[in-house]
Amino acid sequence: MFKHLSIRAAAAMLSGAVPAFAQADQVTVFAAASMANAMAEIEDRFETATGHDLVVSLAGSSALARQIQQGAPADIFISANPDWMDVLEADGLVEAGTRFDLLSNSIVLIAADVDAAPVALTRGTDLAGLLGDGKLAMALVDAVPAGIYGKAALESLGIWNDVAPHVAQADNVRSALAFVATGEAPYGIVYATDAVAEDGVTVVGAFPHDAHPPIVYPAADLANRDTEAEAAFLDYLRGPEAQEAFERQGFDVLP
Repeated sequence: MFKHLSIRAAAAMLSGAVPAFAQADQVTVFAAASMANAMAEIEDRFETATGHDLVVSLAGSSALARQIQQGAPADIFISANPDWMDVLEADGLVEAGTRFDLLSNSIVLIAADVDAAPVALTRGTDLAGLLGDGKLAMALVDAVPAGIYGKAALESLGIWNDVAPHVAQADNVRSALAFVATGEAPYGIVYATDAVAEDGVTVVGAFPHDAHPPIVYPAADLANRDTEAEAAFLDYLRGPEAQEAFERQGFDVLP
């Protein structure tokens, strides 16, 4: 905590006065793995602005939600889809009135080869033929939002059944991204924001927005405790500095 103290605050402590940061608290945020780069920036800026200590845990939304159900000491949850927030809300684990939709995103097809040709993702596209003996890296298609959206898009385009035997599933979308960046898989499906964060991949196609449910990231305070620091962080997420950080990473900030 002391790293946040200014010279003026330190002098106030020595004189016996109570500095503003004396009430600093820790806020633990469970956030979808696709938010890694933006959250790293937001963590530094929020701590500097408020004196609070922000601890960010990143993983697939499904894994985070299950940890919260099992009693993990999280204060704030930001999911990559509404479904996992709905689950926690139904369990009474979300503080009433604190949930709001924060971000939107899109999914893209990426390739390990920077010179890979563009792929038109339309109904009947022969993605399985393009893969050949290679794998298509995706987050868990029945649990992790990026995988769920990706599978829905492939089903909508009528190509899931052909592609399914080629899919290599990862625990979260950043792991799927790494499979492609390291050349373990020639292609992968990730969020557009993940592709922005990794120089080792190239975007070869964008899925039509109407091929999958809208990609929405809800945020909420969890119902385990209620502190000023938690409220301050939720306010910060809706403020201009956080908005700029999200937009730099390719997210659309929702009203």
